[in-house]
Amino acid sequence: MAHAMSDDQVAGELKKMTAFIRQEALEKAKEIQIKADEEFAIEKSKLVRQETSSIDSQYEKKFKQAGMSQQITRSTLANKTRIKVLSARQELLDDLFEKARGKLPDYTKDKGKYQELCKNLILEGLYALNEDKLEVRAKKEDYDVVKKAVEGAKEEYKKNMKGREVQVSLDEKNPQPEGCSGGVSVVGTGGKIDVNNTLDERLKLLETDALPMVRTSLFGKNENRRFQD
Repeated sequence: MAHAMSDDQVAGELKKMTAFIRQEALEKAKEIQIKADEEFAIEKSKLVRQETSSIDSQYEKKFKQAGMSQQITRSTLANKTRIKVLSARQELLDDLFEKARGKLPDYTKDKGKYQELCKNLILEGLYALNEDKLEVRAKKEDYDVVKKAVEGAKEEYKKNMKGREVQVSLDEKNPQPEGCSGGVSVVGTGGKIDVNNTLDERLKLLETDALPMVRTSLFGKNENRRFQD
């Protein structure tokens, strides 16, 4: 037959139970705290990675934008510089040919050399047109020189063309306009075809044909040009 526990025994058992429950509660609380700390660390790490990724993405975007802006600025500056250089070069070339144009009248001062020049300009027209009857137009003040040049051109033409003769006359009704520096025009086919060999026109042709050579002489060869004029 079981004996009834005394008050001290009951109190002892209650104390043991209380201690056990307390220990269980502390261990459970500790487990909960550890789990909470782990979950917090995981969530914190996740948030840090997300923010880091966002910052990296924003930085990369801004870096690309800054790089693109820098390229645009550099390209714009290079283009402006290139345009200024080209403009300065063109001004120099224009000034060069303008000075040459101003010296054209000097070629008419030495009558002997000028007559030879006119003879060669007339011959060029005779060969180009290849007709039996042609006219030559010149400045009024050059008529005496050009008449002699015409005779010289006819003789040389006959010699070079194995006896073939050509009629060449000075068209005094249609002189070269005022301001013409000199030279001649050879007119054929009843005035329909005109070989313009005036000094002014030859300089214009020189500006076009000799420009690449003049440009290279002044500024050197442009390595960036794929095709030469």
